[in-house]
Amino acid sequence: MVGRVAGKVALVTGAAQGQGRSHAIRLAEEGADIIAIDICEHIESVPYEQGTAEGLGETVKAVEALGRRAVGLRADVRDYDDIARATAEGVDRLGRLDVVSANAGILNFGLLEELEDVQWDDLMDVNLKGVWHTAKAAIPHLRAAGGGSIVLTSSTCATLGMPGIGHYVAAKHGVVGLAKTLAVELGADMIRVNTVNPTNVETAMLMNESVFARFAPDLPPEDRTLDNLMPRFKAPHVLDIGWIDPVDVSNAVLWLASDESRYVSGTSITIDAGHTAQ
Repeated sequence: MVGRVAGKVALVTGAAQGQGRSHAIRLAEEGADIIAIDICEHIESVPYEQGTAEGLGETVKAVEALGRRAVGLRADVRDYDDIARATAEGVDRLGRLDVVSANAGILNFGLLEELEDVQWDDLMDVNLKGVWHTAKAAIPHLRAAGGGSIVLTSSTCATLGMPGIGHYVAAKHGVVGLAKTLAVELGADMIRVNTVNPTNVETAMLMNESVFARFAPDLPPEDRTLDNLMPRFKAPHVLDIGWIDPVDVSNAVLWLASDESRYVSGTSITIDAGHTAQ
């Protein structure tokens, strides 16, 4: 059976773990070759474990185990020259570029009146400027291929206000605006641009003590177990779940990457268990 993205080459940022790894594997399962990119370094303002060089290597191996080609490259999306270099190298090695998943993102916490500049700057530089850099670096290669699909990772936070992560909310609102504008600017080149907007996803960004403390500041650390926290994770959702799996987002990325969505551009696919329906 021919895969839904067979013959395509997809670039995924933040590919060393979490959603990025899942997107790379899901696209590879459906026939794509993968340019997997990650900074593979820890950003000091981030209070949880980030991707590593070893993790990026595991992603590459997982793709290759599916019989697809994979290139793993280290690059910092905050640095345009760096992500442009990695993108060009990946395209040179795999021959073309058809799909981009601008997925790299971070999270840190604080009320807006209390945030340190470094928290704001780090998050905005990765989650908004880094997404723009990734798209900008990819556009000439997509144009050379005759078109393609860019999928930007946003969030349910793109339509909501949420205390303690106002800078994250602002960045994710910005990603949606970026996608809509890019869709208009690139439509003549048959380059489609959309976002995926997930709710809580079971990744390191969610499953860590700093998040647990935010959800349960009234509980001592030893009582912040998943069983105790599950009702709080479920509370915003219509469906009876606390979080979604990375593959649930990857399936939306796959659809937007495939020709099944060939006339879909400038919109958002929300994967949120009904959160934003209320």
